[in-house]
Amino acid sequence: MSNNAIDAKLIAKMFLSGAKNLDAKKEWINELNVFPVPDGDTGTNMTMTIMSAAKEVQGLGDSANMEAICKAISSGSLRGARGNSGVILSQLLRGFTKVVKEHDEINVNVLSQAFDKAVETAYKAVMKPKEGTILTVAKGASEKAHELAMEGCDDIKQFCEEVIKYAEEVLAKTPDMLPVLKQAGVVDSGGQGLVQVLKGAFDGFLGKEIDLSIHEDDVTPGARIKSKGQAQTEEDIKFGYCTEFIVLLNKPLNVKQEIDFKGFLESIGDSIVMVADDEICKVHVHSNDPGLAIQRALMYGQLSNMKIDNMWMEHREKLFHENADGSWSEIQTEINGAAELTPTYSAGDEIPLGDKVDMDSAPEDTVPEEALPRKDVGFVTVCAGGGLAEIFRGLGVDYVIEGGQTMNPSTADILDAVAKVNADTVIVLPNNKNIILAANQAAIMSEDSDDNKKIIVVPSKTVPQGITAIINYVPDVAVEDNVAAMTESLSTVKTGEVTYAVRDTMIDDVAIKQGDYMGIGDSGILGVGSDIADVTFDMIGKMMNEDLELISIYYGDEVEESSAEALREKVSKEYPSCDVDLQYGGQPIYYYIVSAE
Repeated sequence: MSNNAIDAKLIAKMFLSGAKNLDAKKEWINELNVFPVPDGDTGTNMTMTIMSAAKEVQGLGDSANMEAICKAISSGSLRGARGNSGVILSQLLRGFTKVVKEHDEINVNVLSQAFDKAVETAYKAVMKPKEGTILTVAKGASEKAHELAMEGCDDIKQFCEEVIKYAEEVLAKTPDMLPVLKQAGVVDSGGQGLVQVLKGAFDGFLGKEIDLSIHEDDVTPGARIKSKGQAQTEEDIKFGYCTEFIVLLNKPLNVKQEIDFKGFLESIGDSIVMVADDEICKVHVHSNDPGLAIQRALMYGQLSNMKIDNMWMEHREKLFHENADGSWSEIQTEINGAAELTPTYSAGDEIPLGDKVDMDSAPEDTVPEEALPRKDVGFVTVCAGGGLAEIFRGLGVDYVIEGGQTMNPSTADILDAVAKVNADTVIVLPNNKNIILAANQAAIMSEDSDDNKKIIVVPSKTVPQGITAIINYVPDVAVEDNVAAMTESLSTVKTGEVTYAVRDTMIDDVAIKQGDYMGIGDSGILGVGSDIADVTFDMIGKMMNEDLELISIYYGDEVEESSAEALREKVSKEYPSCDVDLQYGGQPIYYYIVSAE
């Protein structure tokens, strides 16, 4: 391959190499977050986003053309986008591929145009773009790319070296653009993530030896990673049949059909790989009933290249060969001791399609949403903690996505949740400023669906804002009026959260040491100290004013009820004119979440 052009095979290699480099650096990028909280997740969000696309690219194989690769990158990153940084990265990739997909080979001029379109697309996706962020680094790279193309540079190696070098220079200047970065002594974490993607892609261009394989653990949040030498037991094989096939599509799948098909596959198994273009859809799934996947696929077209492997049998054969020196009885004991394959369910569990359930005796929560009458308006919300989830359900929320600070749900997660709500309009409450962009992206993508379901995002930035918003919903009032009232109510509630610092830093001229407890309010640090209760009390004091009437305290999963009750009594005595409400939130990471309104 010449230094003057990049073909489809090489662009796929470069993309996978960039994704793997970001994955390798994600924890370092997480640590660059300004607030030293234990949920710094920029690196994780960007990695989950790009790995979603990388998984689809890998599924295409070596013979895919440029258009198919670009579609996999764009659609995979859009559906997998998590957090603000992940959504912005997905938009950069979307814009980049809009240009690249039109060419069989890419030269410097095409790359320059693709960089321009990437930045244009990403800036449009952010309502109030802020300089000193990933957007600034992307814009700097684009400007350098344009300059090189105008100067007549036609050597891609030189082009990449100079673009990356300039992107690093812009990244180094981000603390001068955002004072909060300078005070914390870090560069922008999203910008650093983008630079690592560019560096990894360049390594792929240079032909460096890189493991480009993408595994389920790279894509699935919270997936368990086996340590080296840890043997897989038959109990680890939850779904026993590895099923692969290609669907020769009757017509191209729209976004809604892709999401529905993937959601169905996830309901019957795991290790899902589903990649579609206009003519074919390639499917890989581990399940206990391959027939279910096949029957569903037949709705979209004819099947070819079908392959089904029994992984339990393969495991037993492997055990036999690996334990040739051991006794057969030991091997048979392991096999016979494997877990039952027939699942059991309790209230609130999701029931995979294909499992037989007596609906007359099943708990109420297991009745499919589709079996209930269709409503005018439904609700989806995001929170972490069983107590908070029950509070939202008690207020009328139809579906609670588990997530928030510790794990931002993806655009696909939000679309899947909305699909489970049988309503004409679904109002989404993100309850986290880092989830709002993904929710907005879900709303845009839903416009292409054919089920006439509308998504409206009420941009709640905290759990208390979300609770206040849904309390302000009034049945029988027009949706537009309700959304306006709910959105307006967000400004009436103040939020404070108490967690601990994972490193030393300086924020808002406050020195913070690793291990300190921090009270974080809507606009910054409200308290720092070595005692949780004292920090929470001080934080509440800085939130208060004479107009506030209600203080709500939600205590987390690491706080004893007696300690929370003692705090409530102390706050009640200090502010006798306010009602002080104490509830179990069960949230991780944050010892207390407090609202004042």
